[in-house]
Amino acid sequence: MVKTVLIIDDEVDFANTIKMRLEASGYRVICAQEGKSGLELARKENPDVILLDLIMAEMNGFLVLSKLKKDPYTAAIPVIILTAKVDSEYALDAENLGADAYLSKPVKIADLEATLRKFLYPPYHE
Repeated sequence: MVKTVLIIDDEVDFANTIKMRLEASGYRVICAQEGKSGLELARKENPDVILLDLIMAEMNGFLVLSKLKKDPYTAAIPVIILTAKVDSEYALDAENLGADAYLSKPVKIADLEATLRKFLYPPYHE
């Protein structure tokens, strides 16, 4: 069964690059360029996992994450933070809001795919 990944990131070039790489690996990938449309897509599409940027213009990733985890329709979807913010305080805040993993940009595609496998194909071991 093809797994669906939702990318919520306002950096269009970055999101498209990740989308192409993941599609080449057999994933179905959908993208949202801001938080509100990301929340709508998460409810509509019920993705298997969400890749979420923290720093976005209209609605930051912390608010998106909070809304995802409070919504009974999206609360169980694993959320992987994928951001340029490497500050440990950001990582802790994201974890406290329910983030399942935290990866820093630029991300190595092998690291991203290994993290995805942990959530999409358990039990996965390196």
